[in-house]
Amino acid sequence: MRIMLKTCISLWLSLMMLSGCSQIGLTYRHLDLIIPWSLNDYLDMNSTQKDWFDERLKEHLSWHCTTQIPDYLSWLDRLQGMVENNQVNEAQLKARTAEARQAIATISQEITPSAVELLRQLDDQQVAEMETAFAKDMRKHEADFVDQPLDQQVRERAERMEKRLNPWIGKLNAAQRDRVMQWSTSLGEQNRLWIDNRAHWQSLLVTAVKQRQAPGFDQKIAKLLQDRETFWTPEYRQAYDHTEQAAISLITDLMAQSSPEQRQKLLQKIADVRQDFTHLGCLKGVKKAS
Repeated sequence: MRIMLKTCISLWLSLMMLSGCSQIGLTYRHLDLIIPWSLNDYLDMNSTQKDWFDERLKEHLSWHCTTQIPDYLSWLDRLQGMVENNQVNEAQLKARTAEARQAIATISQEITPSAVELLRQLDDQQVAEMETAFAKDMRKHEADFVDQPLDQQVRERAERMEKRLNPWIGKLNAAQRDRVMQWSTSLGEQNRLWIDNRAHWQSLLVTAVKQRQAPGFDQKIAKLLQDRETFWTPEYRQAYDHTEQAAISLITDLMAQSSPEQRQKLLQKIADVRQDFTHLGCLKGVKKAS
């Protein structure tokens, strides 16, 4: 189930290419790694917390499979129709993007009560560990993405995009590679803006958790999880619309430049993902009940 969800998100990122968008990149990884589930990477939970975590995770995974995956199948059907009917255009991609955002919002709302409870259980040492781990996380991201000259950042960003695309449409042709490089160049300092925005959000989370026994804690965490745009840095907010439009334009152009073999490969990948979801045991149970 977790692998299937990862595959779906990988497909989404590969096709829609909103990789510069922290809203998707940070909020929607795997269901069990959505913040604050990803805090499991940043601190050691005690045995009581782990037992509680495992039980809640099972509940959320069951909810996700039985209530959300049917919508993913419909989303894949619409995506398949776009490719088959040569309708991979800006209007259709924007519609699919809006649907993905709604899926993210639904999951964020579902896990918020558990997130609040988990964060309130932390002791001072765990909060300190989380803060230290966040700082380490930032240093790693800076080393990986912004401690290089801008031209190297642009080149490596284009390489990462090609690597994401290859499993879904195969090797890019020369025109497609040029278009990917053009896209990467147009984003400029996006790496820095994304990392600064990530650090800003993490700082707000740590500040809120340090006051976890104070009135209004539930509401603060809910807003941090469900209304992330509210906390974007001004620089990231200003760049966001350009980043999203650049991604949509990129996909539109790549599909316009695609060969029949590339489109067939994409359709087969979509079919494979759909089949994997359809074969999930929890989803079969829903179908029998209905």
